[in-house]
Formats: sequence, structure tokens, C-alpha cells
Amino acid sequence: MSQYNKLKRRRKPRSIRKDANYAQKQFVRGIFIIVAVTLLIIFIFGNHGLLQLYRLKSERENIQKYISELRQEKESLKVEKNRLENDLDYIEKLAREKFRMVKKGEKIFKVIRPDSTP
Repeated sequence: MSQYNKLKRRRKPRSIRKDANYAQKQFVRGIFIIVAVTLLIIFIFGNHGLLQLYRLKSERENIQKYISELRQEKESLKVEKNRLENDLDYIEKLAREKFRMVKKGEKIFKVIRPDSTP
């Protein structure tokens, strides 16, 4: 049996094996943490991350407000168009105010304020 003692595999002491296992676990844990932090950074700051999502939502809200303002303006312009096509009193009022038109026989009085100089 002495010849087999020479072939016997020698084991490392337990303390060395424990240290190697601990180092290996620490290495795997470190890689896992690095991967997790990298994914978290990409998730928050990436092209499709949370910050980009927040920016797009605020831009969407601004565009929606602008669209609603344009719709209101469109409705008011439709009302204005309808009045210009059908309401003769409104047309007369605009002609008098904007273009300073008068009917035949009317007199125009121009009011001059004392604080303004000619």
C-alpha cells in the first residue's frame, strides 16, 4: 500500500479552501453588484429611461395645451366667420370701428385730448 500513498491526492487545508470559496463568492457578488448598478443607470438615464419618459410626458402636456388653445381659436374664428357672412349689424360695426366709415348724412366729430400735441 505504500505505493498507493505516493499516488494519493493531497488536499489543501480547510482554511485555504474556505478562503478560496469566500473569495469566489465575493467576486461573484461584486460582478452581480456591478451589473445591477449598470442596469439601474441605463434604466434611469438611458434613451428609454425614466428621465426621458418624464421629459416626453411634460412635452406631451405642453403640446396638448397648445392643441386645445388652437381648437378654441378655431371655434372663435368659425363664429367670427359666421357673423361676417350673416350679421349685417356686426359688419356695420366693424366698418365703423376699423375703417372709420360713416353713413350718408352723418357728421364726424373728432375729439382732441388736451394732453396730446398735434
